[in-house]
Amino acid sequence: MQRVISFSSAFRATVTGLVSCTRHENACRTPIRKHNQDQPTNNTVHLSCYSLPHRTLISVSGQDTSSFLQGIITNDMALLAEDALRAMYAHILNVQGRTLYDVMLYSLKGNPDGLNGVLLECDSTVQDSIMQLLKVYKIRRKVNFSLCPSLSLWALLPQNKTAVLGKSKPDVTAADKVLVLEQDPRTELMGWRMITSCRNNPHEVVSVCQESNTEEYHRHRYEIGLPEGVKDLPPGEALPLESNLVYMQGISFSKGCYIGQELTARTHHTGVIRKRVMPVTMSAPAETLDQGAALETEGGKPAGKHRAGIDKLGLSLVRLAHAREPLKLKSSDGVTVSLQATVPDWWPKNSKDK
Repeated sequence: MQRVISFSSAFRATVTGLVSCTRHENACRTPIRKHNQDQPTNNTVHLSCYSLPHRTLISVSGQDTSSFLQGIITNDMALLAEDALRAMYAHILNVQGRTLYDVMLYSLKGNPDGLNGVLLECDSTVQDSIMQLLKVYKIRRKVNFSLCPSLSLWALLPQNKTAVLGKSKPDVTAADKVLVLEQDPRTELMGWRMITSCRNNPHEVVSVCQESNTEEYHRHRYEIGLPEGVKDLPPGEALPLESNLVYMQGISFSKGCYIGQELTARTHHTGVIRKRVMPVTMSAPAETLDQGAALETEGGKPAGKHRAGIDKLGLSLVRLAHAREPLKLKSSDGVTVSLQATVPDWWPKNSKDK
């Protein structure tokens, strides 16, 4: 995973101090580091850039940042202390071991203030709930939280799939305007995540970049079977291992205790996972289907639950025993809809589900 995080002296002249995102004043001031611009020029990657307004960034800073987050996320914060890793995926669980929120963490290690701060990416619709949860678990730890409305989050997807698989680097033309540019930690098929000031346009930052509709980003996610946000991962209902958290590099089984660990670790060590979130194609638009609608086999046996989708692509929690069979469910107006699940190419080749 390549890291390209930059600081600009020009930017620091107007934006100074430690990571300071002010929730009520709609301001986020984060020093930007100069990053390596030794990008390949003989094999330019044509990119589609997607704005992600459905995702929010929260600044978490203070000397207890790492130890605080270590106790509430599924992944190991020690990984972000390594120079080779600057972005990490994880879930926040409840005490019963069910997923509350899916998050992405971006390290800001190296800031002039010397704090081990991170940016936490989450679903925008639950940003207030996450802020409240962080405050509940803070107790007396030296850690601060604040929303960053003046930062923009982008997904960069190569228009050529081969460029993704080859891990080609985006060609950055304005390094001083980039805060974070990291390969998506979940799967290389999701390209890169980029964080800039909301004042910057991606065309000013990345060469050969075509801004595209966010709907196409979601279509890509559903096509490859990657869940994101509360529609795909209902809070308090989704189980992390059924949600393919292991496949998305989002959990550590060697770290210390964290909230919800017991059930998750026990399920992992028994090796019994009977259902998984899988990509599905449907005979009717996903907009006509209810979230949580029951799936059945042609013979009427329970086969799982529908989650969400766009057009005729979507995600469903499917019983693996019936994953290769034709399935069906009822639409919101009572019409029978046929459905077919597929196994994503990015799942491990030795997966028992393949």
